[in-house]
Amino acid sequence: MRYLHTMVRVQDLDAALHFYCQQLGIQESHRFDDEAGRYTLVYLNAPADSELAKNTQAPLLELTYNWDTEVYADGRNFGHLAFEVDDIYATCQKLLESGVIINRPPRDGYMAFIRSPDLISIELLQKGEPLSPTEPWASMENTGSW
Repeated sequence: MRYLHTMVRVQDLDAALHFYCQQLGIQESHRFDDEAGRYTLVYLNAPADSELAKNTQAPLLELTYNWDTEVYADGRNFGHLAFEVDDIYATCQKLLESGVIINRPPRDGYMAFIRSPDLISIELLQKGEPLSPTEPWASMENTGSW
């Protein structure tokens, strides 16, 4: 397992970038704009991680800017922690067997969500290409929220 990123939602992308980059001193690694989804993802890395960030090997801070106005209450501005795993199905099975609820099963062979005892969302992403969809995961329903 490899730690990937922490996601934080921001209401003003320019103000957030000014804070994180100009004031705090971390730097933009890369960004992704999704016109259909109406959001922008900006990934930041610490200066000491610059070389690793070129290959997305460094732990990153993901700023998520939703283009439509939304007020984030109850800590909703904090999104999730993300980890890359070698086998998403084996990882989820092990978690399930140990009593962890799989809130968003890996139906697509690529992504799942669980929550910590403190209700922190944790995203699990399959390393490399998605695995072929397989049961019981392919037809498993979501449980709760993440």
